[in-house]
Amino acid sequence: MDRQAQFKAREALIFEVAEQLLLENGESGMTLDALAAELDLAKGTLYKHFQSKDELYMLLLIRNERMLLEMIQDQKKSFPEHLAFFMLHHLHHPERTVLFHQIEERLSSTGQGIVPLFQELYQIRKQRLRLIIRMTENYLESLESPMTVRDYLASIWSLTHGAAAILNSSFYQRYLGSRDTLRVSYIEQALAIPKQPDVLGSA
Repeated sequence: MDRQAQFKAREALIFEVAEQLLLENGESGMTLDALAAELDLAKGTLYKHFQSKDELYMLLLIRNERMLLEMIQDQKKSFPEHLAFFMLHHLHHPERTVLFHQIEERLSSTGQGIVPLFQELYQIRKQRLRLIIRMTENYLESLESPMTVRDYLASIWSLTHGAAAILNSSFYQRYLGSRDTLRVSYIEQALAIPKQPDVLGSA
């Protein structure tokens, strides 16, 4: 393995372990010292891959966004399959969804020296949204649904992130019962939304 390949492999491992530590310990417990110790690397080696913890967090957000983009680029899947994959990505790891959203909101107002990384994040997200919008338009047309793409996508986002918040809640976890049953129920709800009668239009 050449030096560049070794660098990339080490970087992938750093991101994987950093995300694991972050999810297990939260922002306050995910220190660069702990990360270096977990990887058995010198702390200085970490700085070859990022300059600060905020930059590391941004790189994790970008990594997650790229993963979502790759998922949506699979043209063999139908819209319901894409929707299920998107929702399960968030609902199988609700702690990641909630925490990443909180980190992004915080960094957007307090992060230092990471504007170019936000630009990269948003560029990937815009690319993903363009694909999603086109796919959603076709799906709604096939159902002859009166819903707009904007309203349907907003409904899916709200349902998914609300579900993630509930699944991540230590209080509600005691009353939820089977998480798999709940996840399937949320996906079924999302798919049923555009098939509902136009209540407002018929009122």
